[in-house]
Amino acid sequence: MKKQKFAVIACLAAGFLFASCNKNDKQQEAATPDQVSADVLAQIKANGFSTDNVRKTDEGYLVEGDILLSAEQLQEKVGSPKLRIANDEQYRTNNLVRALPRVIKVKVTGLGSAFIAGTDTAIARYNRLGLRITFQRITSGTANITLQGFNEGPSGGYITLGSSGFPTSSGNPYSTIKMNTNSAAYGSNPDVLYVGSVIQHEIGHCIGMRHTDYYNRAYSCGGSAINEGDGGVGAVLIPGTPSTANANSWMLACSNGGNRTFNANDIIALNYLYK
Repeated sequence: MKKQKFAVIACLAAGFLFASCNKNDKQQEAATPDQVSADVLAQIKANGFSTDNVRKTDEGYLVEGDILLSAEQLQEKVGSPKLRIANDEQYRTNNLVRALPRVIKVKVTGLGSAFIAGTDTAIARYNRLGLRITFQRITSGTANITLQGFNEGPSGGYITLGSSGFPTSSGNPYSTIKMNTNSAAYGSNPDVLYVGSVIQHEIGHCIGMRHTDYYNRAYSCGGSAINEGDGGVGAVLIPGTPSTANANSWMLACSNGGNRTFNANDIIALNYLYK
């Protein structure tokens, strides 16, 4: 069975291979403009993210399957405690949404009814927690987060379900969530709870959540175990989260193919950050 991955323009594992490049071979570098350079990979690693299967996109670099890192984010100086070798605790990024309490306005553009209903489902799940950050879907005006579509088939046995990014250094949520409209992702008649669970996950990235199993993506994705090890900024321990396996967390790297919402430990993490 194909695993379904999220993409934060870093949650999905992209099925692309990047050939190695000699830094001194300028002609070779010029001939492969989409290749991820060694310098960029070093920046990604310094920020605490996996450098496996990094994919260049129009917006920046897709890492960990569904997380988007912009060139500007990679240039920011590392200023947080070092990434520790993780067990199963939950982690956030260095940047969080600030100026709380705050209502985050969400708009859906160019997507079908299942994605609109899925957005409402995800919003309702967050708003029931009574956090100081709440969400409201709007149909006109300026949104803080916009959902839009892209169409991409399976690659390397995986299908990207959605992608997003992390909060800005100014304290705003990441502004775009992309949802895959290819029939291989959700079928011809998408299940609203499934779609809503993916949107809920991507919103989690937008407000600063890392994958629960970033230390070992094999936990939810299968395949070989990957531990990012000691990095720089990008994964800060959330106190109160357990050191035992966090089954069914809404921020696991790969989807279970159905409805998945917050577990008890997820709520502990969100309450610590935004209550």
